[in-house]
Formats: sequence, C-alpha cells, structure tokens
Amino acid sequence: MVGTNKHIAILGAGESGVGAAILAKKMGWNVFVSDFGKIKEDFKNQLNEKGFEWEEEKHSEEIILTADLIIKSPGIPEKAPLIKKLREKGVQIISEIEFAGYYSKAKTICITGSNGKTTTSMMTFHILKKAGINVGLAGNVGTSYAKQVAENDFDWYVIELSSFQLDDMFKFKADIAILTNITPDHLDRYDYQMQNYVDSKFRIIQNQTNSDYFIFNNDDPIIKVELAKRKINAIQAPFSLKEEIKYGGFANEQQLTININEQLIMSIHDLALKGKHNTQNSLASGIASRILEIRKDVVRESLEDFTNVEHRLEFVAKVNGIEFINDSKATNVNSTWFALESMEHPTVWIVGGVDKGNDYSELMQLVKDKVKSIICLGVDNQKLIEAFTGVVETIVEARSAMEAVAYGYRLAKKDETVLLSPACASFDLFENYEDRGNKFKEAVRSL
Repeated sequence: MVGTNKHIAILGAGESGVGAAILAKKMGWNVFVSDFGKIKEDFKNQLNEKGFEWEEEKHSEEIILTADLIIKSPGIPEKAPLIKKLREKGVQIISEIEFAGYYSKAKTICITGSNGKTTTSMMTFHILKKAGINVGLAGNVGTSYAKQVAENDFDWYVIELSSFQLDDMFKFKADIAILTNITPDHLDRYDYQMQNYVDSKFRIIQNQTNSDYFIFNNDDPIIKVELAKRKINAIQAPFSLKEEIKYGGFANEQQLTININEQLIMSIHDLALKGKHNTQNSLASGIASRILEIRKDVVRESLEDFTNVEHRLEFVAKVNGIEFINDSKATNVNSTWFALESMEHPTVWIVGGVDKGNDYSELMQLVKDKVKSIICLGVDNQKLIEAFTGVVETIVEARSAMEAVAYGYRLAKKDETVLLSPACASFDLFENYEDRGNKFKEAVRSL
C-alpha cells in the first residue's frame, strides 16, 4: 500500500485514531482526522504538535467521502449514516491494526475472546518482557499499535483484539492466535445473531498458515462446534481444565501442565491469579511462551508474580471488616459470572448500566448461592429488578457510585464483600468502565 499523497480520513481521535494519523503521516499519506464527539485535550495536543488537520463534534462529509482510505475507530457501528454512505461509495474501511500491519515487520501474538483477553494479553506481555524479548503491547491495551510501528522497533507485539477491531481486518495475520472463549456479548452490534459475533471472533485465525499457531479453549462448547466446521491451517495448541492435552496445556485441582517443547509443570497454588478463568488465562499465556521457547523457570516465575489489571477483581479496601472489590471491567454477564464464582463470602452485588441484550438467567444459581443483596447502579434497572425479585431479599437502586457504596456499606456486615461487577456497559452514568471503577474506588476510600 503506497501512501504518496493519497488521502486518508481517520474517524475517531482516541488512542487508535491519533496513532494511525502519526503512522500515516510518516508514510506519506495526506491525513484528515475527524471525531463526531469531543476530543480529549491530550490527543488534541498531539494532533496540533504534529500539524494535523482535524475537527471535532462533526464529520465534514465533503472531505471524508473523497478519501482513498478510511481508518475507523472500533467504537463506530456499521449502521452509522456516514459509514453507510462510505460503503455505498465503495471506499475501503479498515481498522488501525490492519493499517499498522501494512508497515510492520514484527511478529505478533494476537488475543481475542469474550472474557479474559486483557488479563491474558498483559500476562503474555509480562512473560515475554521478563524473558528479555523486545516486545510491545498494543490493541485494546497498551498504546496504539500504529503509533508504536511509527516510533519503535519491536521484534514482537502482544495485541489484544476486540471483535470490532477484527471486523475491519483483512490482510493482517497473527503468528500466534489465542481465543480464550466465546459467550454472547455485543449482540446489539451483530443484529442479535450469535453466529455473526462468532464469525467475527474467528477472524483471529484468518490468513494463518501451517507455520503459525492457534491456541484455544478446548472446553468452550461454541469453539468446539466451530472447529468442526472450519479448516484450520495453523498448528493447534488447545488448553483444558477437563482433559489431558498432548500438545498444549491442561490443569486439574492440583497442577498446571504445559506440553510444548518440554513438559512444564507447576502447582496451581503458585499461580498469582486465582479462580478457574485465571487458570485458563495462565495456560494460554504459558503455551504461547513455550512456543517461543521461553525458559520454563521464566514462565513459572512470571505466572507466580504477575499482578492483575486495574478494574478486574481489584481489591480496593477493607472497611470495618467489609471487603470492597472493583470489577468494573465486567461489562457482560459472563465476566460477572466469573466474578461471582470466585466470591468466598456473602456478597452485596452492585450491578447495572447499559444492558447489551443480557440474559441474567445464567447467573441465577450463583446469585442464590452467593448474593445477599443487590444494588442496581443504572438509569434503567427494570430488567434487573424483574430478573432477581424473589431471588434475593433486598434490591435497591442507586444513581451514583457514592450512593451505591453507601448502600453497600449499610447492607454488608463484617466478613462480607461488596462487589462492583456490573455485567453492563457504563455509558448511562459514566464515561467508561474505568471512570465507573475510579468513582467506586473514590467512594470506598471516603467511607
């Protein structure tokens, strides 16, 4: 893809959009950046410093529709009027990751899944870094892949990919692809068709050859069904908590085993992160590391000393014997299922936000077993209230993190837990899940 004076329009001026602009300019493209919302100060400063033409709170169609190539923020849905017009006109639309891939010679470990992808990405990056590999972290975590391709010279990248990013990727190839699991999520973006979402996730293996690797969750029923339907070119290295795997990894109640290059064994109790889902994340990261022939002692040590991501089952404080846990990153039912499953004490559960077509019946048994009270933190809590009335004794509604935490403190007793695990997006009351998690933590610390 030659960029001599060709026009590129970048829609969305967040981390990925600004990064794409920096790389495009370096490669000789004529760049225009447009954001329908307000651009954050930090990104405005970067755009001004580098002399970009940009706009906010509007899309100038007369400029955008004449572009040769569009890089679209993953947050912009297909049904947005401007995207429809671009499609009608036949303008090529790609993601920032795809664009950066045109100019990158580095190898990649790409990670997707409905849950666990951030933890697995951070963990894999942690192991590679510890092994002394020249590695960058990109995609949904870390800094923009495009910006790093423009400014750094890494040999490897660990890239976390959402389904939205994968949708606009065509020629890109992962050297090692990891698929953690598939459960219903974002169905509002996929015409409420589960198969569309599944197909999107499986784009992680597109263009792979027989010298690449595909690491996947062998216990996931949806993945199993899909594998039977598809021709997989890559070398398969599955992981399981249910059966022994000859080439890949598995774990039981006592130990974790990775059968790649030479067998690696470690006690399950030595893993830094607890809970079955984190054992799966550790297996996926460990398998990728052993494919790269990272020494067994380095892999073991990394899995023992890894610290988890902010807003994911993050211990905030203990106030008068009541434990407060921030799991704001749980924006779907399945993430919340994992959170509730790992609770060891009676729990006051803070839930709610923008419902993405959630089915709360999956949580019913866990709620009966673990939850004593529910605090609904959202604008429209009707669906939650209907789902759990009669299942727990107390259900209350809160319109701010401060109010939710105050209720939690009143409803919980000593040696009990207040868990923020919303199972929903945050856009009704908060900017994003980080904002929701930070306000929760502030409220806890002011008790």
